[in-house]
Amino acid sequence: MLLFNVLAMVAEFESDLIRLRTREGMKIAKAKGRLRGRQPKLKPNQAKHLLELHDSGTYTQAELAELFGVGRSTVNRTIERMRPKPPEPERPFAHLAHPQG
Repeated sequence: MLLFNVLAMVAEFESDLIRLRTREGMKIAKAKGRLRGRQPKLKPNQAKHLLELHDSGTYTQAELAELFGVGRSTVNRTIERMRPKPPEPERPFAHLAHPQG
């Protein structure tokens, strides 16, 4: 029983060390500018072209997905991201609707 407890403690300690090293490595990579997260499937010029094709009305979203080699959800997200957002109407009491914790 004692042997199993010692082995479990060693395994947990090693797991903590791995977590610590990973966090340190991520901090170093972020400081060097190398930690950027997941890269977008479409380049900015591709996303612009996709939006132009969608706005022309000649292609459906499924056809655009096949044309650009991405999923339909990627097409939806790209269109949503590339569209200019309408200005929000002035709401003087908006801060009361959703209080900031």
